[in-house]
Amino acid sequence: MPRMAGSSGSPPPGLVGLYALAMMEKAGRVHGYGVADRIAERTDGSWRPGPGAVYPSLQKLVRRGLARRRVAGRRREYEITAEGRRLLRRIRQRQGSAGSSRLDLSVLWAEVVGTKDLDSFLLLRLRRSLDALGYRLERPGPSTSRDRALRDDVVRELATSLARLRRRGKDVP
Repeated sequence: MPRMAGSSGSPPPGLVGLYALAMMEKAGRVHGYGVADRIAERTDGSWRPGPGAVYPSLQKLVRRGLARRRVAGRRREYEITAEGRRLLRRIRQRQGSAGSSRLDLSVLWAEVVGTKDLDSFLLLRLRRSLDALGYRLERPGPSTSRDRALRDDVVRELATSLARLRRRGKDVP
């Protein structure tokens, strides 16, 4: 899997904390090492946040009332609060309701990372997204109906985008 955008592979601010909240919601209590481990697993080893990213993120969740911390032996464990669940629900509702009109900040992100050629940057993002989808579809084991539906959705979306480019008169094969 390719490295994240940005020269240092840094995540967008707040991503570690939000991901930790989602982990807490799904799995119950988590600890910092487990959060880093899970992120490394989910990114196929291309990114593993260090303690300097994970623990401040967890502490910020506690300060904002989104998570609680408890000490279990030598380990600090974190669990989501009702306020943390409400935040995730609001984020998911915004994502779901925005649909295709969702604000795309790719152009701004390209400037932040110092991209000189926006078209190349967007093409690279497309390739990374397609690689990630391909990786999900190439998992070991038998193909499921969900896998087939995802593949069909990807093909349909690509065909629609290609047709739109052709209608706009772009030189597309």
